[in-house]
Amino acid sequence: MTLELDRLHKTFDDFIALDRISLKVEGSEFVCLLGPSGCGKTTLLRIVAGLLTHDSGRLLLDGQDLTTVPARERGFGIVFQSYSLFPNMTVAENIGYGMRIRKADRARIAARVGELLELIKLPDLADRLPYQLSGGQQQRVALARAVAVDPRLILLDEPLSALDAKVRADLRVEIRELQRRLGIPTIMVTHDQEEAMILSDRIVCMNAGRIEQVGRPEELYLRPATRFVADFMGSSNLLPTDWVRETMPGLLQSRPAGADADFLACLRPEQVRLQAAAGGEAKVVDVSFLGHFRRARIAWKGRELLVQTGHVEGLAPGAAVAVSVDAGGCGWVRA
Repeated sequence: MTLELDRLHKTFDDFIALDRISLKVEGSEFVCLLGPSGCGKTTLLRIVAGLLTHDSGRLLLDGQDLTTVPARERGFGIVFQSYSLFPNMTVAENIGYGMRIRKADRARIAARVGELLELIKLPDLADRLPYQLSGGQQQRVALARAVAVDPRLILLDEPLSALDAKVRADLRVEIRELQRRLGIPTIMVTHDQEEAMILSDRIVCMNAGRIEQVGRPEELYLRPATRFVADFMGSSNLLPTDWVRETMPGLLQSRPAGADADFLACLRPEQVRLQAAAGGEAKVVDVSFLGHFRRARIAWKGRELLVQTGHVEGLAPGAAVAVSVDAGGCGWVRA
């Protein structure tokens, strides 16, 4: 399967929601549309689903133009943030609903529902009503209902954002396992960069209606193409070229050609190493304990850097520390 978005453009009055978006989703990959509120990611998903029309551009599925194909005929499975289960139907009835309206026979529906109840780890809750389920259980049922009809594509619109942190973390793993097992291509909207990195084969990072960068999670994190991606994909230290030249000249070997003012070095907090040293040139500003690691801010040659580290003896506010950096781990972005 190949879904192709070719210069999709969408406006609401004078506001440009999508600015000539082009993207391909192929095979059984899991793609996350990542970005802040208002960047256009949900608008894009709703256009793919057929719930919104686009102003210009093309939307193709295996070469077929979907522009005039109604949502119900596209063969996509959709899961929303709000679950949207039928409150008067049992779990089994909710999961089998799509098959029933497609006139599948009862035996096939029962077999498919039973298979999916095992997959979502709720085999004993077939006769429960939605109000008798937790939020995480309801979202599992919504996922099962979406895949019951063997959709050509699954669309997930921030399906985990209404859940608490522990349930959300567990469901991330389950969604990925389910998607890999079924092999159904999936597009998911999220504003959570950790969620995107855990779930996706590729991330589409969006900002102000445009795509800033597309790539594997490690590519966007370690080699951001723009300042926006560097900032949005986790914490980063963005350092001007002239400061790097005076402080860590070894980092310059990976800098693209161009004027100093055009580029910023991008160092992730875990790429900076600290060691307690009485004569160290840097000083610890503060330290936060976060379980298996510590996050520190240090003052070093007129700038503050964010550092993520394990246990360092003597790491406390006011302590002097020596700083070292892996030159190969440095990325560069446009200033």
